[in-house]
Amino acid sequence: MSDEFDAVVSRVRERVSPSETERERLQRAAATVMERAREAVADLPVDAEVLQVGSTARGTWTAGDRDVDVFVAFPPDLERSELEAYGLEVGHAVLPEGHEEYAEHPYVVGAVDGYAVDLVPCYAVDDATAIQSAVDRTPFHTRYLATRLDDELAGEVRVTKQFLKGIGVYGSDLRTRGFSGYLTELLTVEYGGFREFVAAAADWHPPVRFDPEAHGTTEFDDPLVVVDPTDPDRNVAAVCSADNVARLQHYARALLSDPRESLFEPSEPAAYGAEAVTAAVKRRGTTPVAVRFARPDVVEDQLWPQLRKSLTGLTEELDRRGFDVFRSTALATDSAGGSDNPHATDSAGGSDNPHATDGADADLAGAAALLVELSVAERPAVERHEGPPVHVREHASGFYDTYADDPDVAGPYIDGDRYVVERPREFQRVEAFLDSDALLSVRLGPHVESALEDGYEVLVGSDIATLADTFGVDLAAYFEPNP
Repeated sequence: MSDEFDAVVSRVRERVSPSETERERLQRAAATVMERAREAVADLPVDAEVLQVGSTARGTWTAGDRDVDVFVAFPPDLERSELEAYGLEVGHAVLPEGHEEYAEHPYVVGAVDGYAVDLVPCYAVDDATAIQSAVDRTPFHTRYLATRLDDELAGEVRVTKQFLKGIGVYGSDLRTRGFSGYLTELLTVEYGGFREFVAAAADWHPPVRFDPEAHGTTEFDDPLVVVDPTDPDRNVAAVCSADNVARLQHYARALLSDPRESLFEPSEPAAYGAEAVTAAVKRRGTTPVAVRFARPDVVEDQLWPQLRKSLTGLTEELDRRGFDVFRSTALATDSAGGSDNPHATDSAGGSDNPHATDGADADLAGAAALLVELSVAERPAVERHEGPPVHVREHASGFYDTYADDPDVAGPYIDGDRYVVERPREFQRVEAFLDSDALLSVRLGPHVESALEDGYEVLVGSDIATLADTFGVDLAAYFEPNP
């Protein structure tokens, strides 16, 4: 490996490693949280163990991170309702100004001495295969890695994390679908360091499989498989998309061929304004369409699977109707806290969409959109519809009888061995379909469907420029794509 590579990694490692002062400050905050939690547990009618978990417990957090995760592990025979109640009681005692959030069960988040704190209840199960909630695995992960990470390897993990952050694939949330902290740690341990990891990743041939504890032959249908050393039935990399595995490979090769610190720094394109969007639409000669609606008021990990499902349902239906989808993407504000889009009140095209939402409501709720770029936006007035082969007597006769006396249909006639008709197309222009109730019949996520039922607007062609005020960076990334 080149001296230049080593020099780049050395500088990155120094920059992302917390100073002694930073380490001490964080551990003081963590100790305060744990002491408060133990005092709160002492007042409960059940015993519980207080544990520090996550990257701060394993020493793999990067400089500037200010997150402390503390779990309260309750007996496994405790009723779920009691675990939730006791967990919240401890959480509010530790973080009196905190608030409740909800994953598989509620927990409390807040701040202590400037550090963001998650206070999470879990079950103290004896084995990770016996978990009663997903968070029950986390203490096992911390204990497993504590015996395998020394200061040197922890430093390698921090460099790996920073690289994954820089190339945009770090995070197991369902918007990113990338590499979790635990997965990053396991891969760095597996290869023995950052340099070895990127050199190997550059030559991966997915599907790639690792089984650190040689659990056996459990099969997973994922591009990257890392069998959880604490739970043989779980793929730690299950959330990792094929796109992000490929993206890692691309940038691993880029780093090896031309080592540079910029690959360790997250970046985003300059936001597109309305004029840039209009110019891009004109230059490409396609027809983009967007369905804009109020962002459903759900957490990110609920929203993004539903947006992707809805986008797939929409693109499949548009393709089926002959509009030839070129490319597509889903857009959403980061939270339901609001969009500052000044165009939210009306469509630039003056659509008479009966579903059109009131712009003020959309603005208050935040914004979301399904953007689809089409190669074909208008189809002929008729469409070809093939029936069954003539020799399939019952079905063929039924098809023939259905259309034989329809004055609006050409046919039935025979083409090859099948009956065929040419019938009026339901929607000749894409906006007619999007403006109709038929949009709500495509495969949609439930919260997206509810949002659309409450109202939406359709933007066609250069009208999508009105999205730039809210989604300028996303549109720049869409129209100027890179790995």
